[in-house]
Amino acid sequence: MLHGVDNNSGRLTKTGIYLMQEGNEEPFNIRLHLAKDILTIQEQDVICVSGEPFYSSERTVTIRRQTIGGFGLSIKGGAEHKIPVVISKISKEQKAGVRPYARFHLHVFGVRPPQVQVLRNAGEEVTLTVSFLKKTPAFLKLPLCEDCTCIPSDQSSGTSSPLCDSGLHLNYHPNNTDTLSCSSWPTSPALRWEKRWVDLRLIPLLHSRLSRYSPGSDSCRKNAFQVIAVDGVCSGVVQFPTAEDCLDWLQAISGNISSLTKHNVKKINRNFPVNQQIIYMGWVDEKEQDSVQDRMYSPKFLALRGSSLFKFSAPPVTTWDWTRAEKSFTLYEIMFKILKDNDLLDKRRHCFSVQTESGEDMFFSVELDCELLIWEKAFQTATFLEVERIQCKTYACIMESHLMGLTVDFGMGFVCFDAASKAVLWRYKFSQLKGSSDDGKSKIKFLFQNQDSKSIEAKELEFSNLFAVLHCIHAFFAAKVACLDPMFVESQGTATTAGFPSLSAISCNSQTPKLKYAT
Repeated sequence: MLHGVDNNSGRLTKTGIYLMQEGNEEPFNIRLHLAKDILTIQEQDVICVSGEPFYSSERTVTIRRQTIGGFGLSIKGGAEHKIPVVISKISKEQKAGVRPYARFHLHVFGVRPPQVQVLRNAGEEVTLTVSFLKKTPAFLKLPLCEDCTCIPSDQSSGTSSPLCDSGLHLNYHPNNTDTLSCSSWPTSPALRWEKRWVDLRLIPLLHSRLSRYSPGSDSCRKNAFQVIAVDGVCSGVVQFPTAEDCLDWLQAISGNISSLTKHNVKKINRNFPVNQQIIYMGWVDEKEQDSVQDRMYSPKFLALRGSSLFKFSAPPVTTWDWTRAEKSFTLYEIMFKILKDNDLLDKRRHCFSVQTESGEDMFFSVELDCELLIWEKAFQTATFLEVERIQCKTYACIMESHLMGLTVDFGMGFVCFDAASKAVLWRYKFSQLKGSSDDGKSKIKFLFQNQDSKSIEAKELEFSNLFAVLHCIHAFFAAKVACLDPMFVESQGTATTAGFPSLSAISCNSQTPKLKYAT
């Protein structure tokens, strides 16, 4: 369960979570705030709440190796203490503008956090980005009373930080130093410090995506995920102590993203005609057809709109964006299928496939089982509405070396006619189709039952677009069956009049049964 729920603001809070960057950076405690449209990540810090703080702004300085004393720095903290690295002592001859207890980053080497070994092996000149107590870190354990502004490192009060107890020297000369003491700190009787949670990152949730997997792979992180905003801002890897906590947050964040998407869809649909309404859209991971080992999956944005399924590399924002989709497919000529456990291609779960009109299979993965259910419902709804709108579809075919036309009609069933004379050769209702088979290339053999004699009549037709025809027949059959399902019809509400069905009945906690088709 989520901890710290504020019912008045609708914000969700949980403490003691770990945030990690991709790579080797050490984890640290953070706190998450989940609002309706934004995820806030906070870290705990000690800040000056009264008086004039004594820090300088962040600056970039260059230090040079000296003949005696090397770089002249004493560095304390680090991964072994699970705290940031700071400069605790500095040679008097080092006049590069670095001050004791300056927190620094090795931007020049691209190393975060700083690694002492990198400095030791550096050349004659190193560029550092440093800041002097810009945000006083909690690990310094500064006193909170106003009558004492600091505790020197040479006192045995027991309140000093690990930074004052151990350190690593970079060719540091002990007889040429400036140690940290009360006299070396600017003092002010009005200074007061408090521990507070400060914002670390703000992640807008509209069109954000979640990922429990390492980038591009099927390797699922243990009790961890990250949130990536549409503008690329990333939360980092958020890790939880238990699988239950991780799932709670996944469902909560996914639910908020889904709600924002639905609200945005309603606004966008005001500018589209009834036959071009958006049914659903959202992020998925697509399995690469010719994937290299380190990139098996890529994030894609799918949208079900009007008669088509659109595939984008980024969410469409403007009307022009809809014309720049990577690919688009006609809904009633593709086939949606949820992959069962024995159909899965790798360690990714919650997968579905879409077979195109050319017979190509595309495989997609989502993060949660409830998202899989939402996509299935969305495909069913979008296909049903499109079949109901077009009512019939005709395909050119060949029967007994003659050019024919086969019409799949929502009301009448199957109608075959001569392409030249338009004369109807035969017609059958959907209920009369008792079986069919195809050769996987171009031919379909239909088995219809004669209403009068009850005998089976075989009709073999040849098509240039076999899979499109098969998928279309399935879509019409599915729509026909759906019309007889009270639950499905009721869920459509005013679909035929308003043009946009509601999918709000399905959420991450929904147990709505899946509609099963029987042909």
